[in-house]
Amino acid sequence: MSTNTPLPDLSDDVCARLREAFRRTGYDADGVVDALGGAAHTALGRGEPEPARRASLDAGDLGVFIRLFLLGLAEPEKTVSSAFAPLSTDDAVAAGILRTVGDEFRAALDIRPHGDEDGSWWVVSDLDADMLGHVVPEDHVLGVGHASLSLIRATSRRPVGTLLDLGTGNGVQALHATRHAQRVTATDVSARALALAAGTFRLNELDVELLRGEWFAPVARRRFDQVVCNPPFVVGPPRVDYTYRDSGLAGDDASALVVRQLPSFLNDGGTGQLLASWLHRRGEDWGDRVARWLPPETDAWFVQRDVADPGLYVGTWLRDEGIDPRSPEGRAKAAAWLDWFTENDVQGIGFGFVTLRRANGQTPTVVCEDLRQAYDDPLGPEAANWLDRVEWLRTHGDNVLDVAFRVPDTVLLERVDSPGDEGWETTVRRLHRTDGPGWQHEVDELTTRLLAGCRGALPLSDLLDLLSAAQGLDSAELTTAALPIVRELVRHGMLVPGSPQ
Repeated sequence: MSTNTPLPDLSDDVCARLREAFRRTGYDADGVVDALGGAAHTALGRGEPEPARRASLDAGDLGVFIRLFLLGLAEPEKTVSSAFAPLSTDDAVAAGILRTVGDEFRAALDIRPHGDEDGSWWVVSDLDADMLGHVVPEDHVLGVGHASLSLIRATSRRPVGTLLDLGTGNGVQALHATRHAQRVTATDVSARALALAAGTFRLNELDVELLRGEWFAPVARRRFDQVVCNPPFVVGPPRVDYTYRDSGLAGDDASALVVRQLPSFLNDGGTGQLLASWLHRRGEDWGDRVARWLPPETDAWFVQRDVADPGLYVGTWLRDEGIDPRSPEGRAKAAAWLDWFTENDVQGIGFGFVTLRRANGQTPTVVCEDLRQAYDDPLGPEAANWLDRVEWLRTHGDNVLDVAFRVPDTVLLERVDSPGDEGWETTVRRLHRTDGPGWQHEVDELTTRLLAGCRGALPLSDLLDLLSAAQGLDSAELTTAALPIVRELVRHGMLVPGSPQ
């Protein structure tokens, strides 16, 4: 599916005048919520636009922008001219922002506020299939969807000098990167994506380097302190229906390519964070599969957030492109897709986040974890802290015995008791970390006794000696058994190291 739609002309002058109109009318993240009210804004997020339309009628020029860009409605020339001033309607049409429908105007691009705790931006993307009334073209530039938002939350925001946004799309990852990176470079294979991303950056008065090319080719021989990537991770037959989601590579090869190549574009100690998909194949552990993608000397944390059934997966992505799975086209496409899964022994499709760190000259730590439980805290800070804890463990080795540990206040112990011959007997002891990704660990009675002494006062070696004496156990054997458990609890932030004694 191709398109001959001309690229929008989002010049500095056009963006300056449009930005003035947005600021004058209060078309930003807070302004839209205030104009619509909480209930109508929430309904709009559920795909129920009528309450928002009604609320927008009392919002003056701001309401015009809401109806044009957020609701996809047509507006008469008089109201559009008023809202867009000082950008004329003729210039807005010429720039590809508006289109005429009879004697009215509709949005030709999706331009909407996107905010974080520090402020608000505007993001430029293409209209979705619902707004267009037909399937989107191949070079469609996606708006800020759930995948983009999840990567935003999974990205570390520690200050860095240089950051690469690989496959920038509408530029939203780069927007957030400007909060913590001194210099941001964004790449994409799509000329249309770069044109819209450039509009995003001009509207927000941000200086981001834009480069065109496939994968890492535009930044060959360069290195960065941080790389973020929301790649075209949809898995299946090697084809490209939409550049924002399809790589042309078979199966999960797109995710594998990014994981395999990304570390070589990092400075020593630099980090990478990306979304990825991986196949669950009959007779193969998913963790073993993704670990084989890694180059040497790379710390890696793979977090699996979901595993989709192949049939559900195909139906979801057919609807994403505006195809009814019940239609002849949908049935034919689903059949070919599912045939490919069957031929390749695919039983499920995993999806999640990958955190990488270039660890030259050091023995790498590679952990693959299934974290499909619900949690509210963003993963980005936890990913950065996870790398810190991995480095601490690598540096200390067996010297953890000299450290006084404590159990953080965010860690709770749950006991499950069942009736026995002598009353209630504890059958399950489970540690819960109530912040971060909500890790849980089942532990035995000896471990709970050891953790009870972890108050930051005595070194681990003393606690193990006391426990072995109290239980009549061999101290060396107890230490050998305890160290792997302690290291895992440290890595998960359920034991906090103090100063060596």
